[in-house]
Amino acid sequence: MKRRFHVFCLGAILLLAACGAQPATTPAGQPADTGARKLAVVTTVSPITNIVYNIGGERISLTGIVPEGVNSHTFEPAPSDAQKLAQADLILVNGLGLEEPTLKLAEANKKADTEIILLGDQTITPEQYMFDFSFPKAAGSPNPHLWPNPRYALRYAELARDALSKRDPAGASYYAQNYDAFKARIDVLDAAIKATVASIPEQNRKLLTYHDSWAYFAPVYGMTVLGAIQPADFSEPSAQEVATLITQLRQEQVPAVFGSEVFPSPVLEQIAKEAGVQFVDELRDDDLPGAPGEATHSYIGLMTNNLKVMARALGGDPSLMDSVDPSNVPGIDNSVEQAQ
Repeated sequence: MKRRFHVFCLGAILLLAACGAQPATTPAGQPADTGARKLAVVTTVSPITNIVYNIGGERISLTGIVPEGVNSHTFEPAPSDAQKLAQADLILVNGLGLEEPTLKLAEANKKADTEIILLGDQTITPEQYMFDFSFPKAAGSPNPHLWPNPRYALRYAELARDALSKRDPAGASYYAQNYDAFKARIDVLDAAIKATVASIPEQNRKLLTYHDSWAYFAPVYGMTVLGAIQPADFSEPSAQEVATLITQLRQEQVPAVFGSEVFPSPVLEQIAKEAGVQFVDELRDDDLPGAPGEATHSYIGLMTNNLKVMARALGGDPSLMDSVDPSNVPGIDNSVEQAQ
């Protein structure tokens, strides 16, 4: 059964019900502000929600619209989501065509002074767009999965910092401090990824995955994306496409292909069997590992988990990722980040 989670910052339900009557508190229970209402912030997929939470921390009331374990490309927001969007002071989405139904709902229901931030659109230029099997250029929308590239994730954090500071100038130093701490975590993550990929034999640094999520990651870290199983319309691949992939795997002699823990793919498992390679169904696109409240249930935890999975399957050293602390930045309480 697919896991479904909704994302809240501590006290979000009370804040919606009482219109900000509850004081903001730190994890230790001390006042985080002088009684001012927390900013109501809405995001979409869980990696973005976690990145924003690491910056906004205890000064924001955060809601993630897209539940974990749900295909973000085909997700249709519920009528109740319109109310969340209508109450938001700030809305941050990935953009690049990822969450069109949610974006349209936000534009139709938001307050006049509520800003919608398209993170991906402000992170790369059209010249940097990547098109591939799941996101062909003919369809007009580039691959939107920027966050598997930690430097792009850091840009998301920078945009969140600036947007929150603009909306809440009194908290600017708090957001800046959190950003600096998050950047330090990203620097460690980046170095660990480079070391881990370098430990994989060069001929094995190839990815065939269920979904095209690694287009902006692979070139930066010296890996090659062979392709993906999921076509642009998110259906199963044709018999001809399956045969082509089996032939390609045999020629490339890769040791493993990667499925998704969220979206089981019997077709990909069969392809792996026919090609004589290992099938690993533990990669995650936007479903955070661990349980809500655990240190690994974070964007950095997501990337750390994925690199360990890749390294184990491709002949590298997964222990090189052990230097990465996946928990939220100091002062941000893991236990209040997400609720089921």
